[in-house]
Amino acid sequence: MRREGFETFVSALPAVTLVRQWRDDSVAKVGGKIFALLDRDPGEVWCKVSDMSFDLLTELPGIRPAPYFARAGWVAISVDAPLGAEDVEAYVVEAHRLVAAKLSKKLRQQLGLDLSPL
Repeated sequence: MRREGFETFVSALPAVTLVRQWRDDSVAKVGGKIFALLDRDPGEVWCKVSDMSFDLLTELPGIRPAPYFARAGWVAISVDAPLGAEDVEAYVVEAHRLVAAKLSKKLRQQLGLDLSPL
């Protein structure tokens, strides 16, 4: 994924801040907590996933446990992974939801995040 596409996509999610840190990675945060990043340009998309998704995704070629983040359930999805752009975006949206759900109720309210089930 290219930096411009990643940044445009994550910026459209609710209450997201986007920073450049470390080696000039594009880092997406919600409530000050990282939920996804783009490692290099073009590069791997790293994102938080559920435990089950972590187990399943890391069995696929082109997807590995994200360095330094794997213990918290993160994967690194390369451009060679057998996932389409829509699938990667869906995982990023889910990463946003997973991280936002762990924020305090007060902070979620301040950020305007409605996490009630549909």
